[in-house]
Formats: sequence, structure tokens, C-alpha cells
Amino acid sequence: MEERRINVVVNGEPKSADVEPRILLVHFLREVLGLTGTHIGCDTTNCGVCTVLVDGLPMKSCTMFAVMADGHEVTTVEGLGLPSELHPIQEGFREEHGLQCGYCTPGMMMASKALLDENPNPTEEDIRWGLSGNLCRCTGYQNIVKSVLWAAEKMRSEAGAISR
Repeated sequence: MEERRINVVVNGEPKSADVEPRILLVHFLREVLGLTGTHIGCDTTNCGVCTVLVDGLPMKSCTMFAVMADGHEVTTVEGLGLPSELHPIQEGFREEHGLQCGYCTPGMMMASKALLDENPNPTEEDIRWGLSGNLCRCTGYQNIVKSVLWAAEKMRSEAGAISR
């Protein structure tokens, strides 16, 4: 199969690669770029562990071809923050114990980022709806919801401090 050159901005950095047209975005991120934070789960868009942001919108990377990301911006969990400077969503998951096994966490965080970018002051119901495409088999979701509420509050307070 003939490869195709794609150009994509991943976590703020321009990337170019020759890929087979049938390679999925999740495999491109993990195998070509070495960004293994995006997990592979069901391969059917049911679980959401592979969620990344494409131009700011949550997408299930297990059913999106890498060539479809050509010319777009992709954000993975590695693009949220640094170990020395966590994003408020990452802090929220740590502070409110929003993970157990951690397998769903990258997808949950990316879906949470999209939700908070659109709605910086969500209710618990908004969060549950916003994360409804992402499954967790361990936590019962209560601490995940608390984590997103924590992050929303921190992001609002940081935005308020910046605007003063």
C-alpha cells in the first residue's frame, strides 16, 4: 500500500510522517510518534480510552485514520502538562482520587479538557454528560466528577487572577 505524507501539529509541535492510509490515529501517535499516553481499548469507540483532541474537539483516535488529521492540531494527554507543572485537570485527578487503575484516565482527562474549554463552570450533570462517551470500570465516576469540578474551580480562579 502506498504511503502518504501527512503534516500535523501534535501537542504544539509540527510533525510530518509518511503513513499508510489505513493506519489509525491511535497507532500513529503511539507507534510513529512514541506518544504512548493515549491508550487502546475497544477499537469500536465505545470505551473512550483513546480520546484525544483534534482542533480542540474530543475524538476517538481508535476509529480515526491518521490521514484524517493531516493539516489539523492534535492534543494528547502528554500535551496537557509537565510532571513538574501539572495541568489543573491532572492536579484534580490527583487531588480528588479520580483514578484507580488509570487505564481510562488519559481519555477522561482529554474529554474533561474539551468540556471545560466549552463550559468553564459545569454542574455535576454537565460533567457526567460530557464524559458519557468514556467508560471507567473501576471508580464509579464519583471521584472523576469531583476531579473535574476541582479542576474547573482552579481554572476559573487562575483565569480570574490573570484578568485582574
